[in-house]
Amino acid sequence: MNKQDQVRKLFNDSIDTKLAALDTLPPDIVRASECMVDALKNKHKILCCGNGGSAADAQHFAAELLNRFEKERISLPAMALTTDSSTITSIANDYSYDEIFSKQIKGLGQDGDVLLAISTSGNSQNIINAIYAAHSKGMKVVALTGKDGGDLVRVLQAEDIEIRVPAFSTARIQEVHLLIIHCLCDYIDTEFGPQTCLR
Repeated sequence: MNKQDQVRKLFNDSIDTKLAALDTLPPDIVRASECMVDALKNKHKILCCGNGGSAADAQHFAAELLNRFEKERISLPAMALTTDSSTITSIANDYSYDEIFSKQIKGLGQDGDVLLAISTSGNSQNIINAIYAAHSKGMKVVALTGKDGGDLVRVLQAEDIEIRVPAFSTARIQEVHLLIIHCLCDYIDTEFGPQTCLR
């Protein structure tokens, strides 16, 4: 296979994964969007976490809410738990890397907030611990996963929402996670226009 054919294959694999996701994920994406909008309209916030590329996705989502996505609207409260190197390294050093998100949630999370937990495998212990911490604070969880959902699915509660990409390639899952994030942002944009005020 020549180099251009390899590039075309990657494009086609990405398209095929998105089409498979299109068949199954829209209801879950809408439920997650409604959950987030309800929290934001009631003066709650969204905390976001992930590792590696998923950390970048968490930061991307928080930035779109705090600033703007595609429409002019009020700034909305969202925070990526991946950005404070002093906090992350102190927790990892004093306790464990597995606690880098859960310790922050215990301090920052409040009843009614939402946790956006992103894990392509669903097996990251620090993400699982973050979900436990979110539940202890009365928060709902929106989990972006892939593959078989991993260990994460066993700790989700009935009111939580899992959006699982039907793929096993980490790269393909991450590509769809970004599209899901943009779908969430688009829905939120629609609900919070220039005239929208938080109650």
